[in-house]
Amino acid sequence: MKNLTVVGVGHVGLVTGACFADLGNQVVALDTDQDRISGLQRGQLPIYEPGLEELVGRNLAAGRLRFTTSYAEAVAEAEFVFIAVGTPGGAEGEADLKHIRQAAESIAQAMIAPLIIVNKSTVPVGTGDWLADIVRSHQRVSIPFSVVSNPEFLREGAAITDFMHPARTVLGSTDARAAEKVAQLHLPLRAPIMITDLRTAEMIKYASNAFLATKISFINEIANICEALGADIKEVATGMGYDPRITHHFLEAGLGYGGSCFPKDVKALAYMAAEKGRHPQLLQAVMEINDDRRSLLVDKTRELLGDLRGKVIGLLGLTFKPDTDDLREAPALEVAQMFSSEGARIRAYDPVAMERAAELYPEIQMASDPYSLAAGCDAIVVCTEWNEFIQLDLRRFHDLMRQPVIVDGRNIYDPKQMARLGFRYVGFGQGYGPDGMPLSEPEPARQEERSL
Repeated sequence: MKNLTVVGVGHVGLVTGACFADLGNQVVALDTDQDRISGLQRGQLPIYEPGLEELVGRNLAAGRLRFTTSYAEAVAEAEFVFIAVGTPGGAEGEADLKHIRQAAESIAQAMIAPLIIVNKSTVPVGTGDWLADIVRSHQRVSIPFSVVSNPEFLREGAAITDFMHPARTVLGSTDARAAEKVAQLHLPLRAPIMITDLRTAEMIKYASNAFLATKISFINEIANICEALGADIKEVATGMGYDPRITHHFLEAGLGYGGSCFPKDVKALAYMAAEKGRHPQLLQAVMEINDDRRSLLVDKTRELLGDLRGKVIGLLGLTFKPDTDDLREAPALEVAQMFSSEGARIRAYDPVAMERAAELYPEIQMASDPYSLAAGCDAIVVCTEWNEFIQLDLRRFHDLMRQPVIVDGRNIYDPKQMARLGFRYVGFGQGYGPDGMPLSEPEPARQEERSL
């Protein structure tokens, strides 16, 4: 059993703290937001993550997990302090490190014994050295410490599984003994552990997210070509994914990526490259393709409805992905703004994010369930692939709508089935028109005659 402190109780911090406590460690989770900490002390979570409420409650009751706003209390007996605070993107794509700085300064002032400071936040390459300088310059007395980079690879909606069954643990440090001690904490997870230097560990996180974002933009680019040539992107992606060099992961065409990681991390990596005189052409293309998906969905809707002014459009799903309540960089919200700018009236339904969305976006009319959403709509737009949307009574949907138009931003429905049900339906790259019939085949390329 080790004594750990986790700074920050967002998705990464709260999952990290609860999981380490479940592994038998004593964990203090700290946040400067008193309302969040008071709620957590009562077992009320500030975020939605499947299984997390039960995990937190179990470890609170067992006394292995507690919450505080006091750095002095949190650091007093700690052997390891994990920093898991937000690093939002700035105006030019640069990462904003103000929360990292605040945490480093506060840790330094609260230290009373040697510490290993473990950074889990996604930070620009070189931040580990900068963090060490801040701690050193803000200590009340000189106390030994080490900095270890331990980037997180948690997917919202599957964060507990990802923590407990990681594909790998990456650790970076200039202090081999400190890195080895952090490695010991992760041994119960029985996953490969890679120990490298600070900057390389920080870069692994950015490179991983940028690559996954690239896969998403790549399959969306192929989807555009499939539409033009009459091919079916879902079948194309399936055929590609059987190749073990490619795999099926992140090959779903549609509205593109969103959330708190991919958008800001790709921008930040491009910013870092440009700052060093490199030209990140591929990263720029990845971002441009992703941005275009939103306007393409609006174009598809306009093609089916004509002028959007006065039309009622219902959004199925608001979060950037299923199994989370995270609205950050959610494609649905960008699409809603585009529709509104053309005079459409927007309704929405989401299984878990309704209350939060209503506070942030009062101009969107929230529906109590999918069928209330459909009543009187001119079009339904699928923005998030929640499982419950796949199981809807689509005949009932058809009868409730003013116009039976569905624009499927996540390709969750079968175009031919939708046509049989009487919908005018369009997805992304499916090779089928709104009537469910295959798009016309292109003329075969002419072969040049060769003289014998």
